[in-house]
Amino acid sequence: MKVGVCGMGRMGSSIAERLITVGHEVGVWNRDAAKTKPLVNAGAKAFESPAALVEANEAIIVMLLNDAATEAVYRGANGLLKAKLDDKFVIDMSTIRPDTMISVGGQAAKLGGAFVECPVGGSKAPAREGKLFGFVGGTNTDVTRARPLLEQLCRRIEHVGPLGAGATLKLAVNLPLLVYWQALGEALTICNPLKLPPERLIDILSDTAGAPAAMKGRGAIIAKILGGAPLGETAFGITAAKKDLATAVQFAASIHAELPVARSALACFEEAEAAGLGEADATTIPVRWTRRSAPVSS
Repeated sequence: MKVGVCGMGRMGSSIAERLITVGHEVGVWNRDAAKTKPLVNAGAKAFESPAALVEANEAIIVMLLNDAATEAVYRGANGLLKAKLDDKFVIDMSTIRPDTMISVGGQAAKLGGAFVECPVGGSKAPAREGKLFGFVGGTNTDVTRARPLLEQLCRRIEHVGPLGAGATLKLAVNLPLLVYWQALGEALTICNPLKLPPERLIDILSDTAGAPAAMKGRGAIIAKILGGAPLGETAFGITAAKKDLATAVQFAASIHAELPVARSALACFEEAEAAGLGEADATTIPVRWTRRSAPVSS
């Protein structure tokens, strides 16, 4: 199948790699064209605009940073919604507000295209391995059409309702994990006087009821950084994580819900970004907090 991927950030690039690996003919587009070069070198074809990407491919996977980027790429000059969408289907995997997903998806449908949302759980490695967790929203007909492609990208697919439902669930999935990274930093802070080796402390905290599954993969990395190792590869950057928390807080306000814990965690992520850590992995949050809060020796 000819599949276009719109957005060459960490996740979009990894998804494009996966599609090439399983044998699709892949097209790519990104606002910064330089980011398409590694994929072109791997066999993909670059296109000059989102509209051109749509018209040359049967299916389009969209993975964009935020709501502003989504509006620009869909509705801008030569945007996705300017293309001929008859007999095309779009799968949007971005983490954005549910109302934004409903708006662009509804417009795509009016123009004759099939549209499914599938924001995903997972980072670069699961994306390359086809082991993402897809939270799908859309009509039964459109989801059935998209499922064979989604099954090549996701280890688990949950169709949770109409458009907007997938975006809502994705915000809910990310929220407790991101709050946890801040809470872990606070837990580490009160353990500072114990002066336990980082590896031992993280091992203890990881083997308790409060630890999320993410600690299985990230705990050892956090321990190494606590011990003085340099920051490792970024799987989910602080700026992207901050955006997801902010999106959840904004969406909650729109439905008259309060997220006081998420709002507090958001402030901590904003502070870390302002300190120049925007491109660092979100697991840097607990490391930064415990160092920032270390007691001063008398």
